[in-house]
Amino acid sequence: MTQTTIADTLREYQSLLELLDDAYWEAGSIQHKDMLYDIISVLSQEIAEINKLNTQDHHYPYEVITEGMRRLVPKLERLDEQREDVIQRTQTLTDFRDLLSSVLGILEAQVQTL
Repeated sequence: MTQTTIADTLREYQSLLELLDDAYWEAGSIQHKDMLYDIISVLSQEIAEINKLNTQDHHYPYEVITEGMRRLVPKLERLDEQREDVIQRTQTLTDFRDLLSSVLGILEAQVQTL
């Protein structure tokens, strides 16, 4: 299996971050907002670190940079299980379902290479 490039990963992470931000503002309970905020925080840190890399290196295979990303898979899986309750808007929910499998694939590939 080929690893995803840094550029592709960054694109997927930024798309997920935008969706999670929408879901945060659409969430109806403080518990759901807390869950989303936790994931958003970890993802934002990883994106910030990726953005520090030289853009000429974005064709290289992606490797997790921050420690929080290594613990994000269970949180994303829990969000996926509860997505119907947490994500209220239909368009956000549909986009989340489509994007989540891609992001989980990237992260699970990282766990396998450790």
